[in-house]
Amino acid sequence: MPRPNEGVWPGLAAVPGAPIKARVAEALFRRAVRALPVRVELAGGEVLGAGDATAPVMRIARPAAFFRRLGNDSKIGFGEAYMVGDWTAEDLPSVLTPFAATLATLVPPVLQRLARRWVEARQPVEELNSVEGARENIHRHYDLSNELFALFLDETMSYSSGWFASGSDDLVGAQERKIDAVLDLAGVTAGTHVLEIGTGWGGLAIRAAQRGARVTTLTISAEQASLAQRRIVEAGVADRVQVLLRDYREARGSYDAVVSVEMIEAVGERYWPTYYATLDRLLKPGGRVGLQASTMPDDRLRVSRNDYTWIHKYVFPGGRIPSTEAIERGLAGHSSLRIAERRSLGADYARTLHHWRARFLSRWAEVRGLGFDETFRRMWEFYLGYCEAGFRAGHLDVHQLCLTR
Repeated sequence: MPRPNEGVWPGLAAVPGAPIKARVAEALFRRAVRALPVRVELAGGEVLGAGDATAPVMRIARPAAFFRRLGNDSKIGFGEAYMVGDWTAEDLPSVLTPFAATLATLVPPVLQRLARRWVEARQPVEELNSVEGARENIHRHYDLSNELFALFLDETMSYSSGWFASGSDDLVGAQERKIDAVLDLAGVTAGTHVLEIGTGWGGLAIRAAQRGARVTTLTISAEQASLAQRRIVEAGVADRVQVLLRDYREARGSYDAVVSVEMIEAVGERYWPTYYATLDRLLKPGGRVGLQASTMPDDRLRVSRNDYTWIHKYVFPGGRIPSTEAIERGLAGHSSLRIAERRSLGADYARTLHHWRARFLSRWAEVRGLGFDETFRRMWEFYLGYCEAGFRAGHLDVHQLCLTR
């Protein structure tokens, strides 16, 4: 396993000290996996877990380093250990799914509280989603490379859950069905003036314009704005779509419909009230909002709302996944909007992520040609597998919501 480049991955190669924390982490890990349907194979031949010979296998190649990383900060160290090769798995989502399914009880609650207070990292101040901070947070992920995203996404360039038709595994069809469903929830038809918060690479804006709507779409990613504009021109709808490099808080005007697909997760809990009030402010009387949001159970949100995890450090700085109850509370407290209709697509997101991960790994040679290294490959593989496991286990869900007054 190549050593992480210090200039790209500062401090990642260094194994943390704190042997006492490592021993505690090892004891808790052994206790946690004792009943899980996995096989944990340690270097030296020891096998942990309740899985039989057909169970998914987690191989810990460097146990001492693995437990030191875990003891230093379990919510970050587990993923970092995968990035550097301290542990591996041939079927990563299947290994991670049992962990995700029992996340609330893997560590005794009293130790969870102590860890949150004394051990685990806190969100850096610079990652708060102020207007300036949000631009930097989005830049760190969405401006990595349009070419990178094009290699593992489908031709619609949709970076959100699809909605698969019964009996179909067609990702393009699932993404088109998802987009149409969100537009239907918002009541988008010919002549509608739509505001989209979070352009992505233009797929939804193009589809809305093809319905005869006029679209104003906002993004704070310069890379996304550039490619979205090009795709909009190629689709022949440039006369009906305006792409603005603008934060949602800076939006002006009044719109027949507002749509926002998996954007709320990037807002940050501190700014959810502003987001809800902005939706309310921009929507005309009688209008509707089509919202798609990844969600988690409300009790998990309440206990983990201040957690700073591997996903925050390496993938989505400043992000926070809401619960549907938190959305309902926020809408009631900061807008005149209410949830009028909802559907769950959690199982569809697991399938979507499975497609993305398979495509990413199959096209790794092309990704590497863009300048990404082996550590990035393992980081991206863990990110996609980690998320797929969360949706497979039901720890995460995704909802499409219709909001009305």
